[in-house]
Amino acid sequence: MMITELKYSNTNTFLVEGSSGSLLFDTGWAGTFPLLCKALGQKGKRLQDISMLVISHFHPDHCGIAQNIADAGIQLIAADIQLPFMHNADKVFAKEKRTDFTPIDDSGVKVITLCESRPLLKTLGIDGELISTKGHSDDSITLWLDKERTLLVGDLNPLYELELHKGTDIYESWQRLLALKPKTVLYGHARPAILDRGLFSKPSAAGDIYSLVKKIARLVDKGCTPEQIADKTGADTQFITDVTRMYVTHPGVSVQGILDRIEIKGK
Repeated sequence: MMITELKYSNTNTFLVEGSSGSLLFDTGWAGTFPLLCKALGQKGKRLQDISMLVISHFHPDHCGIAQNIADAGIQLIAADIQLPFMHNADKVFAKEKRTDFTPIDDSGVKVITLCESRPLLKTLGIDGELISTKGHSDDSITLWLDKERTLLVGDLNPLYELELHKGTDIYESWQRLLALKPKTVLYGHARPAILDRGLFSKPSAAGDIYSLVKKIARLVDKGCTPEQIADKTGADTQFITDVTRMYVTHPGVSVQGILDRIEIKGK
C-alpha cells in the first residue's frame, strides 16, 4: 500500500494505491484539473491508472474537478448518505463566471452504502472502509486504512480542537475514529498528525488548546511566521493565522477571548 499526497491546490488530496488498483481521495477547486495531472506526473503517476474517486464531502474545494476526473474514465464513488449534498457546490461555482466547472453527472456515479465500502476497496487490494464522520458537514466521510492505521478525514476539525467540541457531532465522530487506534491522521488542509509519536493521540492529549494558543502567542511575540509556528507546534496554518490575527488586533485579550472571537466553538 502506498499513500501519495498531491499538492496542486489549497486542498490536500491523496492517491491511495492498493495491490490491484488505486483511488483518489478528494480533489481541488474547479479549474485545477491540469494541475492535478501535472502533480501526478511529478510523482511518476498517471491519471489513467486511477480506478476510483472518493470525495470526503461535497464542498467546492473538495469536489471542484470531480466530473473532469470522471470524464477521464475514473469511477466516482458516493456513499448513499452523501447523495442529498452532491450538488451543493453547483450554486457556488455558478457565481464564479470565470471558473471552468462541470457539474457532476449523477448517472455516472456509483452509489454504495458504507457497509459496502470494505468489499469495494478490497477489489483494489485496499484493506479499509469508509466511515460517516459528521461534524464539519453532514455528508463528511473518512477513509480508514487497516494495515497503515491511517485516517483520511477531509475537513473534520483537527484533533487539537477536540476538547472544545464535547457534546457535538465532531466530538462523537472523533471518539469513533480514535477507538480504531490510528497512527496517522491526514487532513484536507491541516498538517498530518502522527499519533504514535504522541501527538494528539487521545482526547486527553488532543491538546490542551489553551496551552497551544499561549504557545502560538509567545512565538508571534518572537516574530515567527505562521509556517515556522506550524513546524514548532504541529497546528495548521489557518488556525495559527486566526489566533495571530485576534492576538495582534486585541491587545491583552485572554486565551478564552481569542477562542471566542474566532468562533472555534461553532465549527
